[in-house]
Amino acid sequence: MSDSRLAKRYAKALFSIGQEEDSFNKYGQELEEFTAFCRENLEFKQAISNPIFPIEDRGKLLQAVLKQSGFSVLLQNFLKLLLDKNRIGAIEAINEHYAALTDEASNIAHAEIVIAKTLKKGTLDNVVKSLEGLTSKKIKPDVRENPDLIGGIIVKIGDMVLDGSVKTQIEGLKESFRRSYQG
Repeated sequence: MSDSRLAKRYAKALFSIGQEEDSFNKYGQELEEFTAFCRENLEFKQAISNPIFPIEDRGKLLQAVLKQSGFSVLLQNFLKLLLDKNRIGAIEAINEHYAALTDEASNIAHAEIVIAKTLKKGTLDNVVKSLEGLTSKKIKPDVRENPDLIGGIIVKIGDMVLDGSVKTQIEGLKESFRRSYQG
């Protein structure tokens, strides 16, 4: 089974328990904290995920960190299970899948917004409000600049793409002119 499918399976299992206990947001925050800790402390992550080291030693190292964490018993047990099953190295992917499940349950969508130049705060807020009205979901924007657009905006939410860029409009006009001269 692929790592991605395994990560999804573990994320779904933790999420299901979180839903049953009405604590899925709390578990998600703790999982994100642990994942961030692993990102910031690569030597720790390598030590606990490398099967060359005895499982007992890796378990002691993980337990020492968890003891200081203040994480819920359930999340601590989940992380110990990942260690025991040699899946702790997939913590990033598990966290990503868990976050996606949390967003879906919370009716949140991620919007990739590409703009030609920096938008004013009020303008971005208006774009987000419009997208929330269009999708009936809370929007988390991920804004990036691409000066090649010349002007306008491109928005991607899941499979939906809204292209209001000047570049696309110019290309559309060029295509219209070509067709009119060929016909």
